[in-house]
Amino acid sequence: MKRVIVITGATSGIGFAAAKEFIKRGAAVIGTGRSRESCGKAAEKNRDITYIAADLSSQKQVRDAAAKISLLADSRYRGKIDVLVNNAGTFSGWYQATEDGYELQFAVNHLAPFLLTNLLLPELRASGKGKIITISSGSHYHTKINWKDPMNRKRYNCLKAYKQSKLANVLFSYELNRRFSEQFNIRAYAVDPGLVNTGIGEKRTGGLVKWFWGIRRKHGISPEKAAETIIYLAQRDLEDNTFEHLIDAPVEKNWIYWKECRPKEPGRYSKDGAAALRLWELSERLCGMAEQRETAAFKDPETENPDLSGTRSVIKIDSEAAV
Repeated sequence: MKRVIVITGATSGIGFAAAKEFIKRGAAVIGTGRSRESCGKAAEKNRDITYIAADLSSQKQVRDAAAKISLLADSRYRGKIDVLVNNAGTFSGWYQATEDGYELQFAVNHLAPFLLTNLLLPELRASGKGKIITISSGSHYHTKINWKDPMNRKRYNCLKAYKQSKLANVLFSYELNRRFSEQFNIRAYAVDPGLVNTGIGEKRTGGLVKWFWGIRRKHGISPEKAAETIIYLAQRDLEDNTFEHLIDAPVEKNWIYWKECRPKEPGRYSKDGAAALRLWELSERLCGMAEQRETAAFKDPETENPDLSGTRSVIKIDSEAAV
């Protein structure tokens, strides 16, 4: 049976480039796009990709998209998804609130992948060797989560908000592996595509920021080049410590952060287990999943790493962080 790949933000840029390459390699690809119009235009360029329109800034539309993807997986592919690529992302030059009341970059770049991944875990588990690849950025270095104001409503800085969302991608990947890698044989990776020649920095910006990005992007690599690491991770079975010789860093049991088809040491804070757990539980609350998790198919006493119980006992989430 064909491998089944789900890619968000697959109508242009890195997502479309990855989708085309997966199709060439014989995979079945389900892609999402922000609107029916963008999906229609992309489908005209490659009719082998099945598109679902969803504005991922809306949690309702994320849930609807997940339901449609699950239905496709059940009806066409025996209920399995082999790879989920959380590629869709945004950058905003000013503060914007989503319909759910959350800061746009945090909602699209982190909460949408968090929610979609959790909703599709049963299908990824059915693969027997599911992979979750989330597009992060080198901007996560030297950044921390603003726990007192994660939506950055006070003194909003677009670059800090973006960096925080990309840090969240790495923390999310670590926590996914800690929870599900051994029990479900699911592996999560965070990919740094580097500077890519796409229009992400021009869509919701203006003035100096838009001008600067227009100049800067010209020095970036092509979306096809950036997609190579996604293809590499999706196609290959990676063994622990196989890549020790490739980098100048202490050997870890499992490499999570990747750039240019090679493992790379991520920022120190991104490996903080307490921060990863705190972000996970905050994200559950922001996505309305806290009450659902006890009965979800992917959550039971036998599927969670036992080390988490000890970590959770020393973590307190500020009540103001969720509003």
